[in-house]
Amino acid sequence: MVTVLAVALLGVTPALGQGRPGWVHTWTSMPQLTEPHNLPPAPFTQENLVMDDTTLRQTVRVTTGGRQLRLRFSNAFGGVALPITKAAVALPADGRPGVAAIKPGSSRPVTFQGRTSVSVPVGAQAISDPLTFPVAPRTNITVTLYLAEGQASNLVTSHPGSRTTSHLLAGDHVADTDLPGATPTDHWYFLSGVETVSDDDALVVVGDSLTDGRGSTTNGNDRWPDVLSDRLRGTAVLNQAAGGNRVLNDGLGPNLLARLDRDVLATSGVAWLLVFEGVNDIGTAEATEAAQNQVAADLIAAYEQIAVRAQAQDIRVYGATITPFGGNTGYDDPAGLREATRQKVNHWIRTSGVFDTVLDFDRVTRDPADPRRMLPAYDTGDHLHFNPAGYRAIADSVPARLFR
Repeated sequence: MVTVLAVALLGVTPALGQGRPGWVHTWTSMPQLTEPHNLPPAPFTQENLVMDDTTLRQTVRVTTGGRQLRLRFSNAFGGVALPITKAAVALPADGRPGVAAIKPGSSRPVTFQGRTSVSVPVGAQAISDPLTFPVAPRTNITVTLYLAEGQASNLVTSHPGSRTTSHLLAGDHVADTDLPGATPTDHWYFLSGVETVSDDDALVVVGDSLTDGRGSTTNGNDRWPDVLSDRLRGTAVLNQAAGGNRVLNDGLGPNLLARLDRDVLATSGVAWLLVFEGVNDIGTAEATEAAQNQVAADLIAAYEQIAVRAQAQDIRVYGATITPFGGNTGYDDPAGLREATRQKVNHWIRTSGVFDTVLDFDRVTRDPADPRRMLPAYDTGDHLHFNPAGYRAIADSVPARLFR
């Protein structure tokens, strides 16, 4: 019998580093189809035209460092091709996330096959040329785009749950040190990845709003993968989660089974996958015995599929238990059927042996006096999402030795 505490190790040795420099993702955001209320505000969105003659400046925090960078821009859900007229990378003023100003003299132009512009086809992505731009681990960088013609569609690729402020300003201001009068918006658009040349390996975390960071601090970089990255040395930590995401069915973004190839297997430098997802599948299934039995069986089958597919690519797969939601208005039901499903699925995660390692986030975050609920000190108030203290507890429970 396997005893599970905060973490259960199933007698495997973590993957070794790749031992030679190569391109490794150091930051990611899961591409999504932008919902209408998450489109840029007027005048940057018009009927069937987004960001016409607009500069977009956004900051992201890399997790590992290097001397060279390249950027990935996604048009996965765009209704038409995405024409990027100009792009640049810089350091934000004072190194801070979410600011519109950049450090004077730090801006460097980004090219695509030697050209300053690129048109990203529908459903595709564009990778920039390598750029000499040294960055230290856990450094904020600024990416600025100019779209002279905009994107002629209201179907736009973005990551709404950025928890980081971006800035929009009419005209070409890519080289400007500051953007006075710019419109702030707490979303990322088009940018889906940053890579660096490194001999580090990467951990990809797939999940929902509990990993995307609902309840964390805007411009605070205190989601639990951020906090984990602060503890790890020599490991890229990549957040491929989105609020509302599900394992089995599409919701806010494609289901995990459908996006596994794009968000994990096609991501450069991945040695480990951590799966912390399933609460939305349980919570949106009907509170009937038949529906809950079905979602439990389907989740277990899906976890096995995910593990098999990733392990076939020599990726070690770590499974996390589903955290409590007792008292949540939407997901908790009077008969406790969804809670019974959570317990059933968690028991399987802990005991099946399918995962190379089990991380028991349920045990870390639940209230010992009422295990159906999370600890009040970790609760945002909706009894589902964690505050920064809760996210730190989750991150602190993950042993760094798993990634050596």
